Amino acid sequence: MSTNKIEFDALVVGGGIAGLQTALDLADQDFKVAIVERDATIGGKMIRLSKVFPTLDCASCITTPKMSAAAHHPNITSFTYCELQSLKKTGGEITALVTQKARFVDEIKCIGCRQCEYNCPVFVSDEEQGGFAARKAIYIPFSNAIPQVALMDVENCTLCGKCAKVCPTNAVDYFQKPESFTLTAKTAVITTGFEFTPVEDKQQYGYGEIPNVINALQMERLLAPHGPYNRVLRPSDGMEPDSIAFIQCAGSRDKSMGVSYCSRVCCMYAIKQAMLLSGAVPMADIAIYYMDIRAFGKGYEQFYQNSKAMGVEFIKGKVATIDPGENGSVKLHYEAQGKDGGVKTAEHDLVILSLGMVAGWNPENVCAVSKGDDAFIKTIQPKIAPTLTDMEGIFVAGVAAGPKDIVDTIVEAGAAAMEASNYLTKRRRKLAA
Repeated sequence: MSTNKIEFDALVVGGGIAGLQTALDLADQDFKVAIVERDATIGGKMIRLSKVFPTLDCASCITTPKMSAAAHHPNITSFTYCELQSLKKTGGEITALVTQKARFVDEIKCIGCRQCEYNCPVFVSDEEQGGFAARKAIYIPFSNAIPQVALMDVENCTLCGKCAKVCPTNAVDYFQKPESFTLTAKTAVITTGFEFTPVEDKQQYGYGEIPNVINALQMERLLAPHGPYNRVLRPSDGMEPDSIAFIQCAGSRDKSMGVSYCSRVCCMYAIKQAMLLSGAVPMADIAIYYMDIRAFGKGYEQFYQNSKAMGVEFIKGKVATIDPGENGSVKLHYEAQGKDGGVKTAEHDLVILSLGMVAGWNPENVCAVSKGDDAFIKTIQPKIAPTLTDMEGIFVAGVAAGPKDIVDTIVEAGAAAMEASNYLTKRRRKLAA
C-alpha cells in the first residue's frame, strides 16, 4: 500500500456538475485543486441525462465541455475510481486518505483504444444504459467518459486473456491491487451529490418484478439520442407504447420509505420527459399521476402549462399499488382526488416511477461534518450562506446539502468556490503577516 502524500490548495469531493464547477472556479483563480471521484469517470448524474428542463438543452452538451475543461486545466488533478476513507482537519491543514480502487488496467499505459473491449467475448447488462443494453466485461463506461481508461468487471471476467493479448500497450493488469495515498489541502468542498430513493423497498409498485415498470433514469436513457434502442420501446417485448404513465412522489413525501421531504425536481423532470415523449411517440397517450405539481423555478410554471397544451394529461391522485395486466400492460390502482374521487383502476403500456433524492454520501466515520435530519450535509446558515458547514474551511455545494435542480446546483457551486477562495486568501494573508 502506497503512502504517497500530495499537496493542493483545495480538495473537491465529488466530480459531478457541482464539483466540476467548483473546481474550475477555484482553478481559474490559480489555486491548485484536486477532485476525488468514486465513479470511473467525472460528470456525475448530469452526464447521464438526455436533456435538461425547462430549456430542453442537451445535458451532454453542457456537461462535456466542463468535463473536458477540468481534465485539461493545468491547476486541476482528477482522481477517479477512488474512495474517500477519511477527511480530517488538524490545525490549518486538511488531510484526506484516499483509496484508488483496482481497475485492473494501468491508467498511465491505457490509451483508450478500446481494443480490449472490442475483443472481450463476455456480455453483461450495462447499467449505464439502464440495463436495456449489454456491455463487455472490460469496458470504458461511455463514449465521452473522462478519463478514457478501461475498467475490468472482475465478477464477470472469465480470465480468457483476450483483452491482454490485444492491448497494444500491455495496460491490462490482472494482479492490480487497491492503493492508498494521502492528499493534503487547506480547504475542501463537499459535492457528493445524490442517489435515487431505493424504490425496491416499496414492493407494491412492482419495480424489478413487472418489466414495464421502470424508473426515471432508465427513461432518460430511452430518450437519449445515444440510448439503447434509438427510439422509445417498452422493455418486455420491444413494442412502441401507446399509453404511458408517470407516478409522482414514488420516492419522496413518503414516510414509509423514510423520505418525508419533497425532492423538488421530480415534477419538472417528469414533465420534461412527458414533453419529449410526445415528440418521440406522438400517437401515445401520456398521463402524470400527481399529488401536487411544484413548478418553483424561473419559467417552470410556463413549462408546466406548455406540457398541458401539448396534450399531457394530469391526474390528481395517489397511486397505491401496481399490478401486471394483460399482454404486458401495467395496471394502476389509485385514489382520485376532486369531485370525481374514489378508488380507480387504469392500464398503461409503460409506467415510469418518478424517484426522489437521498444523500449520496454518509460522512459518518469519514468526516466530522454534521448531517441534518434528512441525512444531507447540514449547513449552519442556509438562508444567507448555504455553503457553510459546521467545520471551518470545509464547504458544501449542490445536492450534497439537500435536493435542488441543476441551475441552483451550479449557482451554489460558484458560491462554495468563492467561500473557499476567500478562506484561502485570508489564510495566506494571516501567514504572511
